[in-house]
Amino acid sequence: MPDNVELNYSTVGVDLDAADKAKKLLKSLLDSNRDENTISNLGLFGGLYSIPEGIKNPVLVSSADGVGTKLKVAFLTGRHDTVGQDLVNHCVNDILSQGARPLFFLDYIASGAMDEIVVTEIVTGLVQACKENKCVLLGGETAQMPGFYSPTEYDLAGFIVGIVEREKIIDGSRVGAGNVLIGIESSGLHTNGYTLARNIVFDVMNLTIDDLFPDSKRSVSEVLLDVHLSYLNSVSPILETGMINALAHITGGGIPGNLPRVLGPNLCAKIDPISWDIPNVFRVIQDAGKIEFDEMVRVFNMGVGMVAVVSPEDVEGVMSMLRSGGLSSWVMGEVEIGEGLIWA
Repeated sequence: MPDNVELNYSTVGVDLDAADKAKKLLKSLLDSNRDENTISNLGLFGGLYSIPEGIKNPVLVSSADGVGTKLKVAFLTGRHDTVGQDLVNHCVNDILSQGARPLFFLDYIASGAMDEIVVTEIVTGLVQACKENKCVLLGGETAQMPGFYSPTEYDLAGFIVGIVEREKIIDGSRVGAGNVLIGIESSGLHTNGYTLARNIVFDVMNLTIDDLFPDSKRSVSEVLLDVHLSYLNSVSPILETGMINALAHITGGGIPGNLPRVLGPNLCAKIDPISWDIPNVFRVIQDAGKIEFDEMVRVFNMGVGMVAVVSPEDVEGVMSMLRSGGLSSWVMGEVEIGEGLIWA
């Protein structure tokens, strides 16, 4: 840079005017997502939200997560509305595993340069998912970090707070030997395993985002951007019946890394790997990458988005309610004395 150029924030890559413009564009989106417990407006340093009435012994449940390298697919496609949905739904499922319903959500978007169109698309997805999950996008933060991120890339993280009656917390304490494992369908990769998936799809198979995905009538971008399912609206009515002893959200680490987390000491999950049909996206990735089964189940959800642990007498009732909620499910195994997880 020439010596006679006067330095300011804009000349080194941070556009405060663009950030202000983006915030003004987002105000109407956030206003559309308020509820009767929302106290604050956009612009305060913190979001204000009152505890809902009617809960006798409330416990707050929180979680935080990101979208990971699925964002790379969004960058390639130029489509940014689905990743916000992914983020909200992922966090909703995490606290649902403790029996909680969401109250409010906060997001963090860090980028190399402020693009108000891209930010608006991201937040549009966040708001859509918050509405579908009956929670509020209470606030968030945007950060311009030139030199850290490229001008066309960003990172996205989210933070959720939910609530549950203390006596209705699901902590796995009711799980015992003989309980049945019910697998609940995923919509695809959800938000995990994308570093490996992208390597195989784009580098090994040499596909582009516009190509048809093998053995599918859908494009690569459509398959890889399938939105992470939220299980809240389908599973919450079942939680009210008391028929679910534990819930495991199958995310990073797959079934082996997540299902044992909801089992008590001296208990293991015995799973029949042929009890469900592995979705096409996983079969294609495994075949093209010549990936061993043990690696596949550690990296990907393999079509299992959540596992419900129930007593034998409640299996039929739980699966019937899942069908009524629009979800496919199946008996995939049982709980036995032991440790960890074994494949039958």
